[in-house]
Amino acid sequence: MSSQPNSTLRHSLLTALLALTFGFLGAAIWSYSGLADNRTRSFMLDNPDLLPQMAQAYEEQEAAKRLAQMGSAVFEPFPGVVLGNPQGKTVLVEFTDYNCPYCAASLKDLNRMIAEDPDLKVVIREWPIFEGSDVASRMALAAGLQGKYAAFHDAMFATRDVEAAARAAGLDMARAQRDAASEAVSGEIARNLDHARALGFTGTPAWIAGKKPFGGAVGYERLKAAVAEAGAQS
Repeated sequence: MSSQPNSTLRHSLLTALLALTFGFLGAAIWSYSGLADNRTRSFMLDNPDLLPQMAQAYEEQEAAKRLAQMGSAVFEPFPGVVLGNPQGKTVLVEFTDYNCPYCAASLKDLNRMIAEDPDLKVVIREWPIFEGSDVASRMALAAGLQGKYAAFHDAMFATRDVEAAARAAGLDMARAQRDAASEAVSGEIARNLDHARALGFTGTPAWIAGKKPFGGAVGYERLKAAVAEAGAQS
């Protein structure tokens, strides 16, 4: 039996995926420029698992371009909202949500990196995208204003209870409640949303290491490599 129908179907699927990834113009160029008939086409058809990797690489490339246009604001922490060494020269930015299971899973990797690198400064951008997360993010920023962000951050992920985490961190509760409702805190959350949208982030955790934005619970090794690469470029 001829394999032509299967080959045609695979070509159509690949073209459609390329259209979703790179736009219809890019797919048309690929399809009609002759590339579709050479060894590149055969290789791609035989290795469809490369397409998600291509899509991810493309999105990260576009995010890096957008980051270059944003200036330094995304690297500047809200007062006190820093993990690790506040004066560290090696900077990692994390967009996080306390109700995100992937953020919780990434915490041990982040804490390991902080323990290993005394020069690491982790700027946290509170980005409450899950239902019920706004209250926790506001209290976290209020904790930052009291110089107790790290204690609240760890306690919040451990307990998932805002009041319990605030008390465990030793917050002045009356002041924290006022600060959590303040315009400064509301403005910070709005800015973080704007930053995330500008970078094309679609969920938490999301990261910036040097000039490279990327998303997901990527694990210790990739985080460490990204930070090392950023340090080499600085």
